[in-house]
Amino acid sequence: MTGSAMQPPGRHEHDRRGRWRRGTAIVTATAVLAACLLSGSAVASASDPQPGDEPYRPLIHFSPEKNWMNDPNGLVFVDGTYHLYFQHNPSGTRWGNMSWGHATSSDLLHWEEQPLAIPQTFDADGRAIEDIFSGSVVVDENNSSGFGTADNPPLIAIYTSAYTSAHPTRAGKQAQSLAFSTDGGYTWTKYDGNPVLDRNSANFRDPKVFWYDGPAGAYWVMVAVEATDHKVVLYKSADLKAWQHLSDFGPANSTSGIWECPDLFELPVDGDPGNTKWVMVVNLNPGAVAGGSGGQYFVGEFDGTTFTSESTEGAQALPAGEVFAGFDGGDYEGWTVANEPGNWKNGPWGSAPASGTLAGQNAVSGFAGNGLVNGFNDGDWPVGTLTSPAFTIDSAYINFLVGGGRHPYVPGAQLTNDPPAGTTVFDFELPDGQVLSDAGWQITGDFAAEPWRNPSTAGGDYYLGAKRLNTWEGGPRGDDNVGTYTSPAFPLDGDYVSFLIGGGKRTDGSLQAELVVDGQVVRTQTGPEAGALNWRSWDVSDLRGQQAQLRIRDEVTGGWGHLTFDHVVVGDEPSRVRSDETSVNLVVDGEVVRTATGADSESLDWTSWNVREFEGREASIRVIDNNRFGWGHILLDQVMFSDAAAPTRLETYDWLDWGRDYYASVSYFGTPSGSRIMQGWMNNWDYANDIPTSTWRSSMTLPREVTLVTTPDGPRLSQRVVPQIDDQLDTAHAETRTAVAVDGSADLHLSGNVVKLDVVLRPGDAEQAGIRVFGDADSGTLIGYDTERGRLFVDRRDSGNVSFHPAFASIEDAPVAVDADGTVSFEVYLDRASVEVFAAGGLTTLTDQVFPDDGADAITAWSEGGSARIERITATPIVPTMWKVPAPATLKGFSQPVDMAALNLVKGGSTVPLKFEVFAGDAELTDVAVVDAFTVGKVDCRTLAGQPSDDVEQYSTGATALRYDAASGQFIQNWQTPKGKAGSCYQVKVTVHGGSQLVANFKVK
Repeated sequence: MTGSAMQPPGRHEHDRRGRWRRGTAIVTATAVLAACLLSGSAVASASDPQPGDEPYRPLIHFSPEKNWMNDPNGLVFVDGTYHLYFQHNPSGTRWGNMSWGHATSSDLLHWEEQPLAIPQTFDADGRAIEDIFSGSVVVDENNSSGFGTADNPPLIAIYTSAYTSAHPTRAGKQAQSLAFSTDGGYTWTKYDGNPVLDRNSANFRDPKVFWYDGPAGAYWVMVAVEATDHKVVLYKSADLKAWQHLSDFGPANSTSGIWECPDLFELPVDGDPGNTKWVMVVNLNPGAVAGGSGGQYFVGEFDGTTFTSESTEGAQALPAGEVFAGFDGGDYEGWTVANEPGNWKNGPWGSAPASGTLAGQNAVSGFAGNGLVNGFNDGDWPVGTLTSPAFTIDSAYINFLVGGGRHPYVPGAQLTNDPPAGTTVFDFELPDGQVLSDAGWQITGDFAAEPWRNPSTAGGDYYLGAKRLNTWEGGPRGDDNVGTYTSPAFPLDGDYVSFLIGGGKRTDGSLQAELVVDGQVVRTQTGPEAGALNWRSWDVSDLRGQQAQLRIRDEVTGGWGHLTFDHVVVGDEPSRVRSDETSVNLVVDGEVVRTATGADSESLDWTSWNVREFEGREASIRVIDNNRFGWGHILLDQVMFSDAAAPTRLETYDWLDWGRDYYASVSYFGTPSGSRIMQGWMNNWDYANDIPTSTWRSSMTLPREVTLVTTPDGPRLSQRVVPQIDDQLDTAHAETRTAVAVDGSADLHLSGNVVKLDVVLRPGDAEQAGIRVFGDADSGTLIGYDTERGRLFVDRRDSGNVSFHPAFASIEDAPVAVDADGTVSFEVYLDRASVEVFAAGGLTTLTDQVFPDDGADAITAWSEGGSARIERITATPIVPTMWKVPAPATLKGFSQPVDMAALNLVKGGSTVPLKFEVFAGDAELTDVAVVDAFTVGKVDCRTLAGQPSDDVEQYSTGATALRYDAASGQFIQNWQTPKGKAGSCYQVKVTVHGGSQLVANFKVK
C-alpha cells in the first residue's frame, strides 16, 4: 500500500466494526455461546498471550500492543471520542519505518488500539520514500479545505513528510503534508498536492495547527520548528493548503539540543476568562533540565502574528566566588596538557584555550570571558587529558561551566584498551591465506559460503591487531548473514574468560557469544548495539579445569543484526572495561570523588560539587576526553571556589516536567468545556531504544489538564491528572497511615504497583526523608525531600533493572518549598514501571520510568541524618484501564433457542430480568460486577445461521451496573423489551471493565 487508505462505508461505520477492545482481560465464551456468536465478533481465546501479564506492561497508561512507539501525534477530540495518534514502527520494537499508529478512548484512560492510520509511503519498487513524522489533527468544521462537506466536515492531519534517501526529488528534506478523513479519523487519504509547505530544509518539522479567531482575523495557524536553528516558525492559512509566513520565535532559554514538537495555546489566568495569556511549548533533545529529552514552555502574548514571551530569561551573571581557572589569558594557566601523540592538529585541546566555536562545530554558547577548554580540536576523534595544578580544598563548593558530550566517568575502567593478564586463546591473527576452518573452527550458514571472509579484516572499532570475527563481513549478506562459528576446545585454566565484543544487541538468545561446556551453553554475552568493541568477562571459577568451546551465534537479520568479536583471554583477573568518557573529575588522594559530564550540547551550564567533606585536603581536577565518536568532546570554563552552589541556567527556565521521561508533550484539539489537556511520551532518547520491554517499547504519560495560575514569577502552568482518574480509584480498598515516626526506616504495611499515593511528609531534622516504592529486600525507588537543598527528588539508581543503559540510573530533583506548617505534600501515581509525582499544587512534576524487580511492590518510609514523620499517607488502588482486569471473566449467555417463558418476555414490553453467570477465576464475583455498557440488539435471525444481515433495532441501557444475586450466583440486568415476540432474535453485549465485550445471541421461541 503506497498511500491512500480504503474509503469507509460511512462516517459512523466504525461504531459496529467489531474491533477487539483492549481495555481488559480477554474473555472466553462457553462452548454453547461460542457456537452462536455473530460472524465478525471479536472474542479471543483464553490461551492467547495476555499483554497485561508481560513484565513492566502499564495498566493505566496507553502502550501499543506491540512494536515501537514515540511522540503523540494528532491529539483530537471529536464526536465524543479522543483520538491518540502516535509515531509508530509497525515492523519492530526499535525506532524506524515511521508511521502513525492510532488509539481511541471515551475517557482518556480506556484505550482501544486501532489499525495503522497513516503508513509510510513506498514507491512502485517497494522502497520507502517518505516517513510520516509528527504532526497534529484538526476538525475542519467549516470544510475550509474542501475535503469534506458542510454536513460531514473532514478531519485534517498535518504532518511532516520526512523524505528518505530513496525519494527521487526531495531526498533528505522535511516538509509539511496533509491527509484527510471523512469517517471520524479512522481511515485517511493522503492529499495529492503534498507537500503543502516546503522550506527546502532538512529539519523543518512537527506542525501543530489550531484555529485562531482574534483581533487580527480568523484563520488557521501552524507552529512548527526549524529544529537545529532553535526556532519556532509560525504560518497562517485560510484552507490548510496554502500557507503564509507570520513570524519566528527563538532562540530562547534552553538551546542545548534540537527544538521539536511545539505547541501554542491560550489559557485564562486563575480561571478568569477576562485575563488570558498564551503558552508556547517547545520540546527539546537533549538539553532538558534532567538531562536528555524534555519540554520547556514560555508564557506571553500572541497577537495573531507574533508570539512575545514574558518569561524568557536573560544573561546570567557569574556566581560569587574565587576564579581558579577562567582560561582567558591565552594559555592553560599551568594545567598539564596531554594531547594525543601524533595528532596533526594537536588535538583534542590544542596548544591554547579556544576562543569559542571551532571548525566544523555547532555554535558554542554559555561560556564566559575570552576563552574556554574545547576538546573539539580536530573534531571528536582525538583523545587526551588535561590536569589542573594541585590545590587545597578550603570552600564548600567547586562550581564550573561544562558542556559537550555526555559520556560519564566509569569507575574502575581503563583509558587504554589493554587485555587482562592471562593466556590469549584466540586473537584471530592467522597468517595471510589461512581461514578459520584451517584453525579448527566449525562454521555454518552464510559464514561457510565464502571461507576467505573469516577471519574478517574490516568492521568495528577498538579491536586488537588486524583481524577479528565480524558476522557482517563474514558472509555475503551483511546484517542478513546467519550462522554460527564454533571454536576448538580449550582449557578453562583460569577464573575468567575475557574478550572484546561489539555489534548488535538481542535479548532472546539469537545474537550472542556463548561459552559451551559439555555441549551446554553456560555463559552468554550480547553486543552493546555499537560499532566499538569493549571488554567483557565471564566468571568461570566454578568451571575451572574443564574444557570449553566458544560459539558465536547470529540468527537475526536487519539492523544491528551482527556481532564483532576479538581477543579471547583466559586468566585469573577479569578485564577492565575501556571508558569512553568525556568527563571532568575531582581527584583526591588519587581517587575520583566527584565527576561531571556534558549534556550532548554545545551550550555550557553550571555544575556544582559539594566538597565540604574534603576540606583541608589536596586535590586536582582532571578533564578526560576518551571518546572518538558522536559528542566525543568536552567543554569547560570558569572553575570557581565558592561558599554556595551555582544555580544552573536550566533551572531558571520553565519546564513542563523535571523528570527524565516526559517528552514531545502536546495538547488535544477540541477538548470539551475549553479544558486544555496535554499528553507526552514517557521515555527519553538517551535510552529509549534500550528499555527492557519485550513485544512493545514505550508508553504515554497519563493525560494532564493544565491551567495557568499566578505565582511570584508571573502566570505559570499547573498540572493535574485528568479528573476521569477519580472514577478508577478503588477508594473502598484505600489504606491510610498517620503520624508515622521515621528514624532510618519504617514499615508502613502498604503495598501496590498500580496505585495512587497522597503523601504529607514532615522532614523534621532529617537531611533527607521520604517513601520507598516498588520495594523489595534488595531494591526500590526513593521519592524524597532534601532539606538542605529544598528539593523533591526521585532516585531510581537502585530501582531494579538499571543496567540496560549507562544513562538510566539517575536522580531527578526539583526545587519545592516546605509549606508554612513544615510539611511537604505530593501525589504519586505508580503503574508497574513508572512514577509520576505532582507537587506544589501541580506547579512541579517529576516523571520517571523504573523497571522494578519481579514482585517488588512494598511501600515503606525512610530517613537519613535525622528523624522525620509521615503525617499522612493514603494508598488507593487504581482499577486497571488497559490490558488486565482483576481476574479473567467468562459470561454464560442464553442457549439457543431459549424458551420464551423462561425469559419472561411478554408482548407489549415490560421490565424483565436477564440472568448471566459470570466467572472470575479465583477472584470474588463482585470484582467484576461493574460494567461500562449493556446493549441489546434485535438482529435478523439469518445472522445466527451465518448469513449476512443488517441491524434491525438496537436498544441500550448505557453505563450501568449488574446486580449480583447471591442466592442464584448470577448477575441480573433488567431489560425493557419492546415486544418479546416469539421468533425474534437478539444479541446481548456486556462491556466489562472498560473494554472487553461479552456477547450472547438467542432466539425467542
